Amino acid sequence: MLATEVTPAARGPKRARRTNVRLADAGNYLFVLPAVFFLAAFLIYPILYNIRLSFIDVKATDLLSGSAAWVGLRNYQEIFQDPLARLAALNTFIFTIASLVFQIVISMALALLYNQEFPGSRFMRSLYIAGWAIPVLVSGTMFKWLFDGDSGLVNYVLKLIGVCPNPLFWTADPNLALISTIIANIWLGIPFNLALIYASLQTIPRELYEAASIDGAKAWSKFFCITLPLIKPALLSTLILGMIYTIKQFELIWTMTQGGPLNSSQVVSTAAYTYVFSQFEFGHGAALLNLTALFLFGATLLYLRSIRQEGAT
Repeated sequence: MLATEVTPAARGPKRARRTNVRLADAGNYLFVLPAVFFLAAFLIYPILYNIRLSFIDVKATDLLSGSAAWVGLRNYQEIFQDPLARLAALNTFIFTIASLVFQIVISMALALLYNQEFPGSRFMRSLYIAGWAIPVLVSGTMFKWLFDGDSGLVNYVLKLIGVCPNPLFWTADPNLALISTIIANIWLGIPFNLALIYASLQTIPRELYEAASIDGAKAWSKFFCITLPLIKPALLSTLILGMIYTIKQFELIWTMTQGGPLNSSQVVSTAAYTYVFSQFEFGHGAALLNLTALFLFGATLLYLRSIRQEGAT
């Protein structure tokens, strides 16, 4: 079989087409460049700079000069030994677990309620979404007023129904400050969880419940044998996303208590802020934030893995 010879005239159009394709690809990359520059300037560079800060002993005067001494892992070792960081980690654990348990239970109950058809259900669901749209700073200010010891609505209602005749200083009492922030965060997270769980309930065919009713299944049997298994992916997503959001919560707690009184409501985010802007210990603050980011990164990987496994089944 004779090989056909490609003439220069035939090679010319092919090269021109390849050149046009490369130019078109280059043009497409130009549209992506602004997003790449934005991510590099406002995401990648701050992360890398924060990692660098955690390995040096930097003071306020060293930020611009860059003359801080390299200390290696000393900032991380001191963070593990610092009582403030330990207390913040414990409060973060309590804050996260308590918030997620009540958020999931209340959201599940509300989703099951609104999954039933009754007059005004759509309007009431929209009210929850409207509450979620309120900025966190506004919500924190609102709850700070509600929990005010002298003129707060919560104390007024408790006194009116005879539960607590004496006023409680929710945000000023070390024993109640963390509880008040947990209550506020539960209210803040219910609309998001409700939307995810309700959307998952809507995908369950009604025929399954009708068949179960014909077989004589009770309401609890339907919930545990039909509803719960079918909304498991949504519950898992809600749990992991809620954990990530709760652990990095800052605005709500800082608006209500600023981590006080006596550090009783300090969490990792407010403790890092205290290290950096109150104590000017930039290395300690960076180390604490890096540890938190590492934990959240692991939670994100767990979330992506669970989504992939659920999609494969």
